[in-house]
Amino acid sequence: MRGDALCSRVGAGWHTAPVLIPDSTARRRPSVPVTPEDLAGLRRRVTAVLVASQILGGLGVATGIALAAVLAKQVSGDEALSGLAPTATVAGTALLSVPLAALMTARGRRPGLVLAYLIGALGAGVVVLAAAVGSFPLLLVGMAGFGAASSANLQARFAAADLAEPQRRARAISNVVWATTIGAVLGPNIAAPAGRSVAGLGIPAAAGPFLWAAGVFLVSAVMVQVLLRPDPLLTARALAPEEEKSAGARSIRAGFAAVAASPRARLALVTVAVSHTAMVSIMSMTPVDLGHHGASIDLIGLVISGHIAGMYAFSPVMGRLSDRLGRLSVIGLAVGLLACAALLAGTAGGNHGQTAVGLFVLGLGWSAGLVSGSALLTDSVPQAARAAAQGLSDLTMNTAAGVGGAAAGLVVATASYAWLNLAAACLLLPLAALALFSRRPATR
Repeated sequence: MRGDALCSRVGAGWHTAPVLIPDSTARRRPSVPVTPEDLAGLRRRVTAVLVASQILGGLGVATGIALAAVLAKQVSGDEALSGLAPTATVAGTALLSVPLAALMTARGRRPGLVLAYLIGALGAGVVVLAAAVGSFPLLLVGMAGFGAASSANLQARFAAADLAEPQRRARAISNVVWATTIGAVLGPNIAAPAGRSVAGLGIPAAAGPFLWAAGVFLVSAVMVQVLLRPDPLLTARALAPEEEKSAGARSIRAGFAAVAASPRARLALVTVAVSHTAMVSIMSMTPVDLGHHGASIDLIGLVISGHIAGMYAFSPVMGRLSDRLGRLSVIGLAVGLLACAALLAGTAGGNHGQTAVGLFVLGLGWSAGLVSGSALLTDSVPQAARAAAQGLSDLTMNTAAGVGGAAAGLVVATASYAWLNLAAACLLLPLAALALFSRRPATR
């Protein structure tokens, strides 16, 4: 695929008149014909770039997060404050979701993803500086900036969907989600060597992973800037039907209005938020419960690794099911899996094997909810409003998960881990009702 302008005469669902696909950062060259084969090649290229950047970005995030609480304790000197570092990261991810969506709405995916990775790199650098000078407030600021890289990783799944055929959209999303598996598995194992690499710099070893993450985020930013061309969102807009090309709809407010006006978009938003909140709430307190029942650190790590495998490794399966069986069917599957996970984990007691199975199923339920909900949201709003609606989805899911994660500790402290799982299961009831209600028009 050459140049920054493409002429398309592809078939059903796309424009049959020539269209120019702009790339504002490149010099104008003559347009070239686009065949269905060319478009398929462009999809493959976009997916490959996003998968590669997702592997690096996910590796950087997982490496830093692995020791975030440890570093916070060392800098603050207070174990009670250690949980604020991961919380600041979640807050940063949530707060940056809408501004990044606004930038993507106006300029395309590439500028938004590049900026997110750059902010993430800057945040990681600030964390290292905070560790060097011993400033806990500065550490929290850096962790919030570090969260921008998570925003980039979340938005990458939507970038994969921009050019995907509707019947393959969920699979495109799931392929990018799957790429996170590599970083999630390797990241915590790289944290210790990264810490040792800064031994001679006079900073805590727990800050080493953030220095390494800053470099990884910079590589991701350069990769996206150089290789993600033409921009998938701008290309999709150029190929969209005329009625979806309204320039006036390209605003954050219009994107939010599009979600409010579509019952299925609202269902998608709730699906992603509830799935993420239930997962974070249960997962965050499982190590504590395992510790109370005598589990070793190695066993706790094994349980969490199984959970992460459930989250990411099977996402292509969820994508294929969502495309083949329909979004609503897989949302129903997500509800069922999350409910089973809450039952298994909540009734495990000292049965570590049952807890491990419950956490694995919890990861599968999260994957089903994220992939099907993200695909349904993209299906349900006009092309011009998608980036804004997707930013709203990420804001909602991270805000809800932040509240849920904080509340989880209170529930376990005042009641029990079993009650936490019951509360998470109760969150699924309105989602199940909304999904059943959304099926009604389709059955008439």
